[in-house]
Amino acid sequence: MNMGRILYGSWKILASIILLASVGYGQANSSTPVSSPANSGLGEQEKSELVNKLDQLLEQNQKLEDHARLVEEQNRQLLDAIRKIREKLAGQPVAGTQAPEQTLTEKSTPDPANTTGYVNTASVSGPAQPSTEPVDAGDVSVTQEEQPQEKKKWGTYTPNLGFKLAETKYGDLNVSIYAYTRYLNQRLLNATYTNAFGNTSTIQQRQDFQLQKVQIKFLGWILNPKFRYFLYTWTSNPTQGQGAQVVVAGNLGYVFNKHFTFSAGITSLPGTRSVEGNFPFWLGVDTRLIADEFFRPSYTSGIWAKGDITDNLRYQVMLGNNLSTLGVSALQLDNNFSTLSSALVWEPLGDFGVGFGDFEHHEKLAARIGAHFTRSHETAEEQPNSQDFENTQIRLADGTIIFTPNLFGPGTTVNTVNTKMADFDSGLKYHGLSLDGEYFMRWLNNFTGSGAAASLPSLFDQGFQMQASAMLIPKTLQFYAGGSTVFGKFGNPYDTRVGLNWFPRKNKVIRVNNEFLYLYNSPVGYTSVPFAVGGKGLVFHSNVELAF
Repeated sequence: MNMGRILYGSWKILASIILLASVGYGQANSSTPVSSPANSGLGEQEKSELVNKLDQLLEQNQKLEDHARLVEEQNRQLLDAIRKIREKLAGQPVAGTQAPEQTLTEKSTPDPANTTGYVNTASVSGPAQPSTEPVDAGDVSVTQEEQPQEKKKWGTYTPNLGFKLAETKYGDLNVSIYAYTRYLNQRLLNATYTNAFGNTSTIQQRQDFQLQKVQIKFLGWILNPKFRYFLYTWTSNPTQGQGAQVVVAGNLGYVFNKHFTFSAGITSLPGTRSVEGNFPFWLGVDTRLIADEFFRPSYTSGIWAKGDITDNLRYQVMLGNNLSTLGVSALQLDNNFSTLSSALVWEPLGDFGVGFGDFEHHEKLAARIGAHFTRSHETAEEQPNSQDFENTQIRLADGTIIFTPNLFGPGTTVNTVNTKMADFDSGLKYHGLSLDGEYFMRWLNNFTGSGAAASLPSLFDQGFQMQASAMLIPKTLQFYAGGSTVFGKFGNPYDTRVGLNWFPRKNKVIRVNNEFLYLYNSPVGYTSVPFAVGGKGLVFHSNVELAF
């Protein structure tokens, strides 16, 4: 091999130098008289020949060094090409190497480890790595001199982390955008609704086009790759003029290791599966089934930790100010950290993938089992008005906010309440098919307020939901269906829905969604979702979603 010739040439040079040094050393230190010029040392011609020989050896050594560098560079290129071919075949990077750059047209799904929900997961993931263009198998035999000059590109793209704007030794910056447009038709809903207390209200039967939501995310690391930031602004155009319609917020986190990441800021309380950080990878576009919307906690300020307990078991736990910080001033808080939410997720058969539905097309059965628990002491001051942006109120099963004045009788108004919720979910994915179920339980007790509020009995509500999906055309066309119901003292509302997702670029960057849903006395609703409180009847909405 070439390296053998390099070593042989180096030894020849070393031997020559030792020989010359020995001659010179013997001549300089010899005390034996010389009897003739022939023995008095080297002649001028011999010295000249040796000098020429040394020059030749030095030149040969330089050529060998140049050749060695060329061989090393060619070997590096060969190894890079082999790694990239292996990554294409295996679908994942070789350990210790960087992943190839993914483009907006690649047939790929976001890395689950880097999934960013509305706010939280970016603070957990490591820094996005710079990448190189994939190399085709035919490029392996091409030498460095023969390779065409690659067109330089500014920045790289990573799914769900967006485009890299800066990468320095002091930190990096990625920008990611989420937005969608929606056509909504609620004209087939009943015009009025009567709740469990006999109060009748009018339901606005909307029909409109909206640039429904825009979220701009800035994320990366600063000073140390373990110190992560995730800052964002988000707005919901249908709620223009209402409280918390524009949000500028985020969080900071430090990744100690894969087992423990500590963060502070605003994020979602992990009380149900949909608020674990898997937004926007749901079957519908930015809309939950009504049971999930009824029971789930919301977004709040606080501190949290998350990580892997084992390769297949992970946890989240958060201590927050209240169930929802949106539209709430710090002066309205009750100065105690009574809001706690946690999640434990087990994936016994290996990686389950991100979100709902099997866009990834699992070749082997994948499963997950999740358990969630949330508790909080809530006051009326901590709950924004019912129309405030993206906020989950503590409602009864008929949709009535529990802090409504005189709700339980003249002069009886609830000012504070303790709430506890347990939630269990499971899911399966296989060959483009998915099946998911979730069961909710909620307890309300320790009421305080005016009138007979303190004597009100505890309330218990429960509910469940089921969702199923199938990729009719892999990575292109997905059908889904689902339904949910709530069982409570003040009503038993439910909903069912069917929808179709089209991924025109065979990735999740662009999605076209159409969905029909039937509502029966919906207990939840606001302007940013397709259902309305008390809604009964058919609703249709169509969406074009952009997420990169």
